[in-house]
Amino acid sequence: MFRGLLVFLTASLLAGSTARAQPAQSLVLDLPSPTGPHRVGVAELHLVDRTRADPWDAELGFRELMTTVFYPAADTRGYRLAPQMTAAAAGLFAAIDVPYLHRELPRTGVDWAATMTHAHTGAPAEPVRRPVVLYSPGFGDPRTLGTSVAEDLASHGYVVVTVDHPGETSEVDLPNRPPRTIQELPADPRTSPAVFRTMMTTRFADLRFALDALESLAAGQNPDAEKRILPRDLGRALDLRRVGMYGHGAGGAAAAEVLYEDRRVDAAADLDGYLDYLPDSPGQNGELLPVAAHGVHRPVLLLGTAGFRDARITRTWSALLAHHGGRTRWSQIGDAAHWALTDFGSEAPQMEAAGLMSSPDRNKLIGTIANAAAVVRDRVLSFFDQHLRAC
Repeated sequence: MFRGLLVFLTASLLAGSTARAQPAQSLVLDLPSPTGPHRVGVAELHLVDRTRADPWDAELGFRELMTTVFYPAADTRGYRLAPQMTAAAAGLFAAIDVPYLHRELPRTGVDWAATMTHAHTGAPAEPVRRPVVLYSPGFGDPRTLGTSVAEDLASHGYVVVTVDHPGETSEVDLPNRPPRTIQELPADPRTSPAVFRTMMTTRFADLRFALDALESLAAGQNPDAEKRILPRDLGRALDLRRVGMYGHGAGGAAAAEVLYEDRRVDAAADLDGYLDYLPDSPGQNGELLPVAAHGVHRPVLLLGTAGFRDARITRTWSALLAHHGGRTRWSQIGDAAHWALTDFGSEAPQMEAAGLMSSPDRNKLIGTIANAAAVVRDRVLSFFDQHLRAC
C-alpha cells in the first residue's frame, strides 16, 4: 500500500485533480466556535532543521516541518478566515484518508476544502506574553484534524502550535512544492517495530526542533524557511517559560515523552497514545517509553476513550501512574471512541445527519458521545489552565 498505490494516487492528483470541483450539494462541515474571550489569529511556519536528514526520503535532504500557529489576535478586521485544509491537502485527504485510513468516512458528498476555521489569517497578535502549547496529531492524521481544540485554547489566551510530521502524515502541503504524503514510509508502522521506532524518535526530535524555532521567534528572528512576513507581534506573544504539549495517539505519546526528555516542557496531555514501542515478536510486551519506565514529576494528563482502551493502554498508562511522587492523572471518556478526540468528534455527527455516514460507522469512529468537542476541549483546557495558568 505505502509505496505503489499511494505513489499512483499522488501522481494522478498532482496531474490536475488535487482540487477537484465538488458538486453544488456537497456537505460543508462546520467546526464548533471557540468558547474563550479572545479573537483568534493564525499563521503558518515552514521549518527546516538543517541538523537532521529526513528519515523517510534521503533525496529530500534536511528534515522539514509544517506548523500552524493559533494565537490571541489584537484585531481581526480585514483579515480573512483560514480554511481547515488547503485545497491541495483536501484533495489528498479525500484520496488517501477517506478510502484507506478512515474507511468510516463517506467516499463522496463532503467538500473537505470548504470547511473554515474561526481563525483570521495574518491578524496581528496581542503583544502580551502567553503560554505556548504544541500539538502532535495521531499516525496518518494531519495537524488540521486538531483545529477545534487548538483554536479554542487560543481563544482562552494560549499560543498553540500544531505540527505535522511529513512522511508519516497522510498529506502535508509545503510552500512552493508538491504535497508530501504517507507514501514515503517503507512499511506500516502499526505492524513494523523498526518503522514504528523511527517514527516515534523522529516525532520526539520534530517537537524539540519546533520548540527551538519558537525560541528564535520569541527572540525576534523569523524561523520560516521562506521568510514570509509574520503577523505583527507574534514573537512578543510567546511566553516560553510556560510550555505545554498535547497530542492524539502517537502524538500523545510523543508529547509525554518530550516532557520527560526536555525540561523546557512544563505539562503534557496524552490523548489515547500508547506509551511503548512495538514488540519485536508478536505476543510480547513492547519496551516502555522512558517516560513510562522511569516516571516524571511534571504534570501529565492521560485522557482516554472507552472505545480505545485495551491491554496495551492499561499496561503502559498504569506503568506511568505507578511511579511515586508523580503528577499524572488518568481521565476517561466513557462513551467515546478514538477519533472523538479530533475534529471528527464534531464533524461525524454532521455527516450522519446528512445521510452520508451510517450510525455504526459514526460509532466506530467517535462512539455514541453527543458532545465530543465540548468534552475534549473542556478537559484539555482545564488541564493547561491548572498547570500553565493562561489569562
